[in-house]
Amino acid sequence: MKNAWKRAIQRLENAYVSRLGMSLPVAALLVVVAADLITGQGHYLTPGIVVVPALASLTVSWQRTLLLSALGGAVQGALSPYDGVTRIPDHDVVIGQVTAYVLVSLFSVYTAWRREAGLKAFSAISSVAEAAQQALMRPPEPRVGPVRLAARYVSAADAAQIGGDLYAVLDTPYGVRALIGDVRGKGLPAVRTSAVVLGAFREAAYDEGGLERVAARVDASVSRHVASGEFTTALFAGFDRPGSVELLHYGHVAPLRVARDGTVDTLEPADPWVPLGLSDMVGRGAGAGRAAPAPWRARLDPDDVLVLCTDGVVEARAPRDGSFYPLADRVGSLVAGCGGELETAVERLYGDLLRHAGGSLSDDVVLLLLSPSPRNGR
Repeated sequence: MKNAWKRAIQRLENAYVSRLGMSLPVAALLVVVAADLITGQGHYLTPGIVVVPALASLTVSWQRTLLLSALGGAVQGALSPYDGVTRIPDHDVVIGQVTAYVLVSLFSVYTAWRREAGLKAFSAISSVAEAAQQALMRPPEPRVGPVRLAARYVSAADAAQIGGDLYAVLDTPYGVRALIGDVRGKGLPAVRTSAVVLGAFREAAYDEGGLERVAARVDASVSRHVASGEFTTALFAGFDRPGSVELLHYGHVAPLRVARDGTVDTLEPADPWVPLGLSDMVGRGAGAGRAAPAPWRARLDPDDVLVLCTDGVVEARAPRDGSFYPLADRVGSLVAGCGGELETAVERLYGDLLRHAGGSLSDDVVLLLLSPSPRNGR
């Protein structure tokens, strides 16, 4: 249903843009004709109609560009006797103007055709990216088991909706388990690594009894299937008992806990660890003997909100002074002021992030808000 609405809205937008695009070259044609008639026969202004095909090439299809070019040529021909063109003894001038108009018209038609082809290619890429995002990310429902959630995923890539950031929330026999991560790099290699991480997590989360064993399985898959030296920062979360959340850190941004009154606590990892894919290097170095980090628990009462994000959030810079986005300072009022409506909270948080960054982001962004069901079961 949501996609059907999106397609309907897109069709309405396309129809509106098409009508607006036709109006610009037609208006230009009318202005030139009116100016030529008003100034009288002593002024020859109809060559200005050459702007009509040029404008049409930027706003309408190549077929309409051809039609408007022909219409402009017909108007010039109809006004030629009025402007005295037929009485000009030197026909080379007229031939030159006609030749120039024909060449401009043909080039405008070609430009419009190339623009349409580029738009179709972009639309195809966007459609594939959207399908890939749905298959890879599988956005969860607003409630997974006893946990409510809201997420916002934004890719910084110009022609894609997927990138190197990732997240997943699953209801498993061991409770709700969540993962957020950030792959080093961008583009298709980052997407491939995301697929490896998410695939391993979705399997291990259902099979393994301990969160550390889930993470170990994911880490092993990254080491096995991703090129050496590539890595993914990650944070695992497990909701297996009321009143607390289990966390496991692999070099990722520390989570924040927002209480109902807006108090914010940064949940620093008790045992920080390197990103996924680098554990073997640690095992060969000075830290040999330690194979993996240890999980830790943090209090998480009903109505508390656990805020997870990728570094695209905390490293977003303000254009005026280059300052980083102060997530810990702003998240409390933005989240607590929404009365437990997580979708509203994530929208407000993302909007505030965009305003800080001047309206555009230079890195992929994931915002994930998780909250145990409140006591009233809302």
